[in-house]
Amino acid sequence: MSSPTSSVIIKGIGSFTPEKVLTNGELSEMVDTSDEWIRTRTGIRERRIAKEGETASTMGAIAAQRAIEDAGLSVDEIDLVIVATITPDMPFPSTACLVQTKLGISNAVCFDVEAACSGFLYLLELGSSLLKGGTKYRNALVIGSEKLSSILDWEDRTTCVLFGDGAGAAVLSISENGEDGLIDFRLGADGTKSDVLYMPGGGCSLPATIDSIEDGKHFLKMRGREVFKLAVKVMEQSAAEILEQNNLSPDQIQCVIPHQANLRIIESISTRLNIPMERFFLNLEKYGNTSAASIPIALDEAYRSGRLKSGDLILMVAFGAGLTWGASLMRWC
Repeated sequence: MSSPTSSVIIKGIGSFTPEKVLTNGELSEMVDTSDEWIRTRTGIRERRIAKEGETASTMGAIAAQRAIEDAGLSVDEIDLVIVATITPDMPFPSTACLVQTKLGISNAVCFDVEAACSGFLYLLELGSSLLKGGTKYRNALVIGSEKLSSILDWEDRTTCVLFGDGAGAAVLSISENGEDGLIDFRLGADGTKSDVLYMPGGGCSLPATIDSIEDGKHFLKMRGREVFKLAVKVMEQSAAEILEQNNLSPDQIQCVIPHQANLRIIESISTRLNIPMERFFLNLEKYGNTSAASIPIALDEAYRSGRLKSGDLILMVAFGAGLTWGASLMRWC
């Protein structure tokens, strides 16, 4: 059993993005928009779109398998599977149970978490806490996976240009040689802001009917200006708090991995935190906003590109529907 002071590390990381690329130019043939309009307002050039048969569980399973292989483990060594998604394969059973089946994990506790774009940071604290709690868990598989193309109104240029599909995963394990690993977390939520980013239909308050479908109630809805203002505020606040609580100055952070939602939001965070943009890892121009998959996909790409060095302090920060937000501080091992 682990001790309460044990450190948890990311032992393996992996991601998956669909093959199909949807460019801004192609979108301009579908809705009243243009490449210039999208790029100047968001920083996005293209996004990935899942094909028929690619779901949150299938994409998540591929990303998870890559993370398990990167960790040097077998599926039999995974005993906890948690998935963050707002686009599950179905209302129940959980997407985590479907991933478990696809990977052949024989003995694991499996459940989902819904915190939208902040989901992966919620998973990191939850998985870390369960591992450090002295329970039976040895290796936790945490996955952010989204098929946002399935809930977009492709006639609404204010939303359909922003989002894409994909999955990212990490294996969390207790450190065997004392590395710092996952150091600290700051999570939060404010349900009074639930009406700025939401999908009204599909739940028990508004089940699917002919009228609800014709009225577009099963599409993502967003109040863009409000989301922008709230995102900048809560991301700055949570990031500043975690730095202050750990007696760190901005210049001690080697890499920031933000939620990949909008370049203007990230630039505002850079200015407010006094961390230059050169230290932010960005891939939103290729993928757009992939919600809970955003940070793990970026983390995997930063790792595989050589951007992350052993000993680097990494700050991850996100916001999402709920309103939810979070920051995580990690030393790369």
